[in-house]
Amino acid sequence: MSRLYCRLRASVVALLAFSAGLCMALLFAIVLINALMRYFLGSSLAWGGQLPIFLGIYGVMFGIALAYLQDRHIRLGLVVDALSPGIRERLFLLVDVSVIMLGSTLAVAGMRFVESRGGMRVSGMTGIADSLATSTNLALFKGLGTLAPYQFAMVVGGVLLLLAGILRLIDRLAMDRTATTTPSEGSI
Repeated sequence: MSRLYCRLRASVVALLAFSAGLCMALLFAIVLINALMRYFLGSSLAWGGQLPIFLGIYGVMFGIALAYLQDRHIRLGLVVDALSPGIRERLFLLVDVSVIMLGSTLAVAGMRFVESRGGMRVSGMTGIADSLATSTNLALFKGLGTLAPYQFAMVVGGVLLLLAGILRLIDRLAMDRTATTTPSEGSI
């Protein structure tokens, strides 16, 4: 593997891990603050119920790509381990190609979903979106009151799964090539 590829892969892993962790940390913080406010003040944040759901969705999208890239996803090990090494490697290559196709399909379907239903308003987010747009004079914040940024998680998840599948396929093909080279041929 080239040094550039190794750096790219490590950067993607770090970005996915950081993003998934940040989403989960924000989700936890919002739920905690909302619960404490409800307990001590008798009221909670208007957006405190819906934003954690959206953060959870984004966190899962980052997490599935990370899990696949690190080969830490759920697998039927009992079945896979019973296969011969040659069949197992071909199965893994087929799974990598399937994940690439699935990621592409998810990204395209997500984009179509955003285009068709993204303009629908999210009741719990409308107030904060309008106040952000008014206070900053930036109309783009009004978009936070629609479903589009939250449905866009499907597009992000699809692209990340596509990227993870491609990187995993490169890793697998490189392992196959390294395993088939003899010591006299060397591997660079």
